[in-house]
Formats: sequence, C-alpha cells, structure tokens
Amino acid sequence: MPSDSHETVRICISYILDRLRLHHEAEPDARPVPFLLGVNGVQGIGKSFLVASIAHSLERAPYDVRTLVLSIDDFYLTHNDQLRLAADHPDNPLIQHRGQPSTHDLSLLHSVVASLLAGKETSIPSYDKGAFDGKGDRKPQDQWVKVNANGQQPVQLVILEGWCLGFRALDDAQVTAYWIDAAKRCSRGSEYRGRLGHNRLEDVQFINKALRGHDSLTDQLDALIHLDAEDPLYVYDWRLEQEAQLRRERGSGMTDEEVINFVNGYYPSYELFTDHLRTGAFNDRVGAQLRLVIRKDRLVGLADQK
Repeated sequence: MPSDSHETVRICISYILDRLRLHHEAEPDARPVPFLLGVNGVQGIGKSFLVASIAHSLERAPYDVRTLVLSIDDFYLTHNDQLRLAADHPDNPLIQHRGQPSTHDLSLLHSVVASLLAGKETSIPSYDKGAFDGKGDRKPQDQWVKVNANGQQPVQLVILEGWCLGFRALDDAQVTAYWIDAAKRCSRGSEYRGRLGHNRLEDVQFINKALRGHDSLTDQLDALIHLDAEDPLYVYDWRLEQEAQLRRERGSGMTDEEVINFVNGYYPSYELFTDHLRTGAFNDRVGAQLRLVIRKDRLVGLADQK
C-alpha cells in the first residue's frame, strides 16, 4: 500500500477496537479469549503492509493490545508433501505449485489457532518461499517463534491474513454454472479476460471441494476485513509491480511472464468465490465483516459492514 494509506489503517483500527469492545462485553466475567481477526485480499493489494501497520499501532499506547500476525502462507504443505500432491493429480495445473486450497496443512493451522485461543504457549510455523529455487518449504521447527511463553504478555488479538481467507465453497451446481459461463465467454475470444474458462471443470471442482476444509476456520473468525479489489484484474499489475521492486532490491526475481503465469494459477478462485464473499462470509453475525473496496492506487474507495 502507498505511504498515504494511513486512512485505511485508521478505518481498520476503529473497526477492530469496536469489535474488541463487543467481544469483551459479551463475556465480561470469563477468562479473556483472544480475538481472531481474518484479513482477505488478492495478492499485491497490501495485506502484509496493512496488518503490520495495524499491529504496530495497536501494540502501543493508548491501546496496548498484544497482537500476533499470522499468514496462511506459513501453513503451506512441506515441499515433499506438495510434490506428492502434484504427482497424485498430474493433470490438474492448479495444484502443481503452492497456493490454492488443498496446498495448505489445515491440521497444523487448526492446531495452532486452537492453541492460541486457549492461551497456551504456541510455536508459530514459518515458510521459506525461496527454498528449492522458489518452490518453497516449511522452515525447521527449531526456527519457529514461540508466543505465550512464560514471561511473555499473552496474545490478545490474532490477525490471520490470506488471499483465500473467508472464501466459502459453493455447491456443485454453482461451480458448474460459473464454469459454463466462463467457458462460453472464453470460446468467444478476446472479450474474456479471466482464467476459469481456461481450466477443466473437474480441476476447479477439486479446488472447491478442498475449500470446504476451510469452512470451520472461517466459522471461528470473530471478524473479517475484506480488502476487495475494485477490479480483481488489478492483481496482475500489482504483482508485476511487486516483483519489479524485488528485482531492483535483490537483483533477481520472477520475470513478467512468470508473474502472469503465477497469478493465472490463482485467478479461477477469484472468479468463483469473490461474489459470495462480497455479500458476506457470515450469515448470522451482523457487523462481523468490514469490506473495503480498494482502487487501483490501493486506497479505499468505499467501506461498508456486513
């Protein structure tokens, strides 16, 4: 996000403080349970910058809220497990590399979240995206950071960010309808700019089925901030910008063609699941979702609660 994004941070902090107040008022006499906040947004939209800025502000006076930031990226399968997944489904291009639902270790994610919400000492996994020539691997457990250890201030707010966080699986008929429409538009040529229609129905159905395993995590969220790209296609320019900056800083990185191919692997999920997220991830909790519509310049164009 650009340097003048302080207004986005301010909006989010105001929302979080209000939800924290309601959270504590609901059970004033009970042991304080950490608040679990999800943050969703396409790659390059500024999730990492935003959550780091929020945590930096909330951990200082006058708020003094002990905040832990997690990324769903740190719960990717190990390198070997990802290789096995790809080998088991060699004809599905969507799972030949990390990213889509089915490429996360949900058992590990659930156990870490459960431990944090119980206030227990917890080791936080970390993923090295540079390992194996960029294919990535989980770091050894002795490199994981511990929180809630003796002498440490207990975590009060857990922020979990991820590009697919809060997505809900669709029923099979909905997936088929989305795919048929995309495939028809794809066959007409240049008017179709998405990726769903370029994939087989069975491959996107595999992703949708895997996403059902994320539902219980979404149900656990106390609130969700949705950074909603005004046009999801912005993700291509945003990722190209990010990678160009990395090449300038590090002297290496993905080429523009590699970036586009990388984003292509994610884009079918944006086509399938974004509409539902825009209507709200929680059917029974009014106000539990803040939607911020993000313009091309990564600033907020609209804010509303669901």
